Amino acid sequence: MKQTFSKTSTITISALVAAMYIVVMYVTQGFAFGPIQMRVATALYTFSYLFPFLIVPLGLANALSNTLMGGLGVYDIVGGFFIGILTAGLVYLVRRFKLPMILVIVPVIFAPGFVVPLWLSPLFGIPYWLLVVQISAGQVIPAILGWFLIRAISKRGLDKRG
Repeated sequence: MKQTFSKTSTITISALVAAMYIVVMYVTQGFAFGPIQMRVATALYTFSYLFPFLIVPLGLANALSNTLMGGLGVYDIVGGFFIGILTAGLVYLVRRFKLPMILVIVPVIFAPGFVVPLWLSPLFGIPYWLLVVQISAGQVIPAILGWFLIRAISKRGLDKRG
């Protein structure tokens, strides 16, 4: 069954998820920035598997949290927006192509893991591949957490409108 949401519902859900992302980033900012990071908030990217309309709001939430808490200016803002949309979009494609739900873990680990070092490497003077390993490793827990979240939502039928 295809889910349908009113514009009001879509905006409300988008705002709530974006707010959750920013709050989680605020609480975890001590280990969410820099060359060694674990961004627990990126677990929320998996929500785009169930609610594709969250792709852009998740990118905006990343950009806004980077604006408020990051220290790299335009790199954090533009990079965060881009990586948020890319990761959430790749998560959605897992569902679109009817792949097993557990595969949402892959883009949450590797999209930030391979893309974020493109700007962090020259900024921090750390080798690209070292950053790929560090950031990817930091994404493992959020990716698994995200998979558990959407699995729980799906099992309870909260992703469907009745």
